[in-house]
Amino acid sequence: MAGSLLGTEVRRVEDPELLRGRGTYVDNLTLDGVLHLAFVRSPFAHAELTAIDVRAAEAAPGVVAVYTAADLDLPPVKQFMEVNPSCARLPLATDRVRFVGEPVAVVAAESAVAAADALELVDIDYEPLPVVVDPEAALAPDAPRQFPHLGSNIAAGERDAEGAAVLDDAEVVVRARLENQRVAVVPLEGNAIAVVPGGPDEDFDVTIHVSTQAPHALRTVAAKAFGWERDRVRVIAPHVGGAFGGKFGLSAEHAVTVGVALRHGRPAKWVETRSENLQSMPHGRAQVQYAELGLRRDGTITGLRCRVLGDCGAYAGFGGGFALGPTRVMAQGVYRIPRLSYAGIAALTNTTPTGAFRGAGRPEAAAMLERLIDLAAAELDMDPVDIRRRNFLRPGEFPYTTLTGAHYDSGDYDLPLTEALRLAGYEDLRAEQARRIAEESPVLLGIGVSTYVEITGGGGGGEYASVTIDQDGTATIAVGTSGHGQGHATSFSMIVADELGIPLESVRFVQSDTGRVPRGGGTGGSRSLQLGGSAVRRASEELLRRARELAADRLEASADDIELTAEGRLGVSGVPHASLSWAELARAVAEDGGRLGADTDFRPEGATFPFGAHVSVVEVDTETGFVRPLRHIAVDDCGRVLNPMIVRGQQHGGAAQGISQALWEHMSFDEDGNPVTATLADYLVPSATEMPTLETANTETETPRNPLGAKGIGESATIGSTPAVQNAVLDALRHLGVRHLDLPLTPQRVWRAVRDAAEGNPQAPWREPPGAFDELPVRGEGPSPAAEEAAV
Repeated sequence: MAGSLLGTEVRRVEDPELLRGRGTYVDNLTLDGVLHLAFVRSPFAHAELTAIDVRAAEAAPGVVAVYTAADLDLPPVKQFMEVNPSCARLPLATDRVRFVGEPVAVVAAESAVAAADALELVDIDYEPLPVVVDPEAALAPDAPRQFPHLGSNIAAGERDAEGAAVLDDAEVVVRARLENQRVAVVPLEGNAIAVVPGGPDEDFDVTIHVSTQAPHALRTVAAKAFGWERDRVRVIAPHVGGAFGGKFGLSAEHAVTVGVALRHGRPAKWVETRSENLQSMPHGRAQVQYAELGLRRDGTITGLRCRVLGDCGAYAGFGGGFALGPTRVMAQGVYRIPRLSYAGIAALTNTTPTGAFRGAGRPEAAAMLERLIDLAAAELDMDPVDIRRRNFLRPGEFPYTTLTGAHYDSGDYDLPLTEALRLAGYEDLRAEQARRIAEESPVLLGIGVSTYVEITGGGGGGEYASVTIDQDGTATIAVGTSGHGQGHATSFSMIVADELGIPLESVRFVQSDTGRVPRGGGTGGSRSLQLGGSAVRRASEELLRRARELAADRLEASADDIELTAEGRLGVSGVPHASLSWAELARAVAEDGGRLGADTDFRPEGATFPFGAHVSVVEVDTETGFVRPLRHIAVDDCGRVLNPMIVRGQQHGGAAQGISQALWEHMSFDEDGNPVTATLADYLVPSATEMPTLETANTETETPRNPLGAKGIGESATIGSTPAVQNAVLDALRHLGVRHLDLPLTPQRVWRAVRDAAEGNPQAPWREPPGAFDELPVRGEGPSPAAEEAAV
């Protein structure tokens, strides 16, 4: 055979269909007799429902029915991970609403226009209740209770026993209160679902077309919620316009759509509007972190103390629980830290529930730790690079178990940092920075560095794949992961082509249909290549083993003598004219009533831990506060790289989202709980013109935990980029006396900090955290409120 295809740049095979306008999304589906749904949503952040009158809406033209919670009697929405099951959420509100945008009633109509017009005719009486939107304020003893039976707004929480003692050996302690602000997911396509009830003679009781990143998981939850046998439910995800963690599981609106379709025995469809998406799709991040780092005067870390407050929003879903799960698990980062104490609280507020967003708890950990490292460098008058290198874990220490129980597989943390500094021209940048300071230029230069490690492909699950050779000699792959832009079809086809010698254009890819793919874990936590790709690799190897045996029988040779020829045929070693094509072998197997294929379920030896280093270069205009990102250098190590072009695309997309969080994005609410950034006119998502030049490279430190040696790449650049940009802005302002600024680094926030420093007003980046942290149960003394497998 020719040289390996793996490791080379291969153009994506899935793109032509989209570029030619042949993609099929949920809203494109043509369904006879479909009901269009629209939701009546609460305008109050916290209120009792005292009366609902739907008569006028029911009488409106084109309206088929209007339903409230009492009419549909649907089960609670089952979250992917529940922080506190006693804070269950019903698909439609019953006695009270807890955030602006919570669905209260649904209109089913013959057209989308008729459904939208009837919304205003539903008359609802609300009795407003006190509101709390700030998670710190939610911990106050007199704060309004979201769920009175809890006795507080703490959905879950725990702490380590050592507490402040971990800092006892420190000669210097740096402290900071850090905000990792709430952000919206903002996928190109919002939520969308179309439900088609099946008849008694059909293969399925219901078919659900849905924009999701995990069709099999949604099938399982829907079957359990509605009492179906799992195999009687078919879930199909057509093309999906982005997800980034926001489309995992059965949402409240999904459940209502299923309920309405079943009630009427006809298809029902709901497609989210952009304003609905910003209000109701779970938001991400939303942490307040109280972090303290102890060091010796030479820069050696002696201890780390973290108290992290996660905002659940209105219900105890898994977003707030990231403070107890993945943020804790990854708190040690890339450093040798001899002592570590961590406490976490998941708090309830009258805001949109939180969930996963690209990185899901790991970016928050890296942002906290990398900001502390820069604060320590400033306090000790050290270069930010030098203090990092002093404390890195070394390559010879792997595999390594951290104080929080993460089992690092492999790493060389200085390798990507060295490369990033080289690409950036670090010394020249420092010289230019010094020149501007000396000239008292109003436009300063900042150089920010961040290093990180993250966890991917964990959670204890595996992945399914099958590879089948068809009678025309082409191959069909079926995989349980569900791609929506990441390049799955290309990557998995490369593996099959490389293993079996079949041309890439002769490989078909099947995914995202539970009727055609029996099981799968879906896409999340950067798991797809290392799990799905490894499953494809194993299935291909098994298929080739079987093919050699079958070919040996027909060619009257030993299976050990059967090899793949340069032409992609199965031939006898040393006998050039004795060979079979894949098509000939597949037809022979079919004539015997068989199938030339192999299935496998791959389970990894453990999670993998990608790492990397980012350098951000920014200009800061001290007269206006405007921050202009000039360059961003990302060197990410995701183990073995199968397709550099696809990895580069993931780095670009991830860095764009991370830079955006640092400078622009912020989902905010007023004191009454009204979202004030609920449109794209107010919620700042950058265009290509705002993005700096992105310079990407890779180092390759393979993992021993899967046969490909691959680690995840989908979230890495998001994790590394945000703290690099934040550190860059603070680096530019350091000599002016500006110690810390929270995200996002808006012009107003930067300008005010520069002005306050010039006027001699000291910054106060630290304040003691709420006393609720001191009252938490000690970790391990009771049942854990957050599952460890939720780390990804």
